[in-house]
Amino acid sequence: MKVIGTVGMPGSGKSVVSQIFRERLNSFYIVMGDVIREEVMKEGLEPTPDNVRRIMLTIREREGNDIVARRCIEKLKENDEKYEWVIIEGLRGLEELFTFRKHLSNFFLVAIHASPYIRFNRLKTRARSDAPKNREMFDKRDLTELKVGIGSVIALADHILANEGTKDDLRGKIDTFLKDVFIR
Repeated sequence: MKVIGTVGMPGSGKSVVSQIFRERLNSFYIVMGDVIREEVMKEGLEPTPDNVRRIMLTIREREGNDIVARRCIEKLKENDEKYEWVIIEGLRGLEELFTFRKHLSNFFLVAIHASPYIRFNRLKTRARSDAPKNREMFDKRDLTELKVGIGSVIALADHILANEGTKDDLRGKIDTFLKDVFIR
């Protein structure tokens, strides 16, 4: 089993990249943010940006900075014999990265990068309940992500994909990446 993890700031295109990987690789798919959103729902809270941020920090403080990774590994083990490829979307902290690398021998991390200007505009148009309503909320969310350690995870990625163009541009970059790195 080969595992591709993705990391990127909010709005960088992790979901789009993961979708393209899934199309190309027929893979099992895990979204790390869903673990947090599940916790928000368990608490009976609305998935607002503040509630998601608070629960993200609380669960890490209560159960360890790698708790989301450990829960994803549990989900993965339930499906590990069904798929050759697994995509894990949305690493945020170093402890998560180290947990995946420790427990998954074929783990490869891809960072997705886009400028803050592009990311903010993508998030505004996405219309998810946790999307920032203004630049101040966007900056606050970025600072929370950086506090958790996402910048360090991006710096330790095995590969970086720039995502500032169209989806077709991105598909081409992913096809080249898969050919160069995995399908030789």
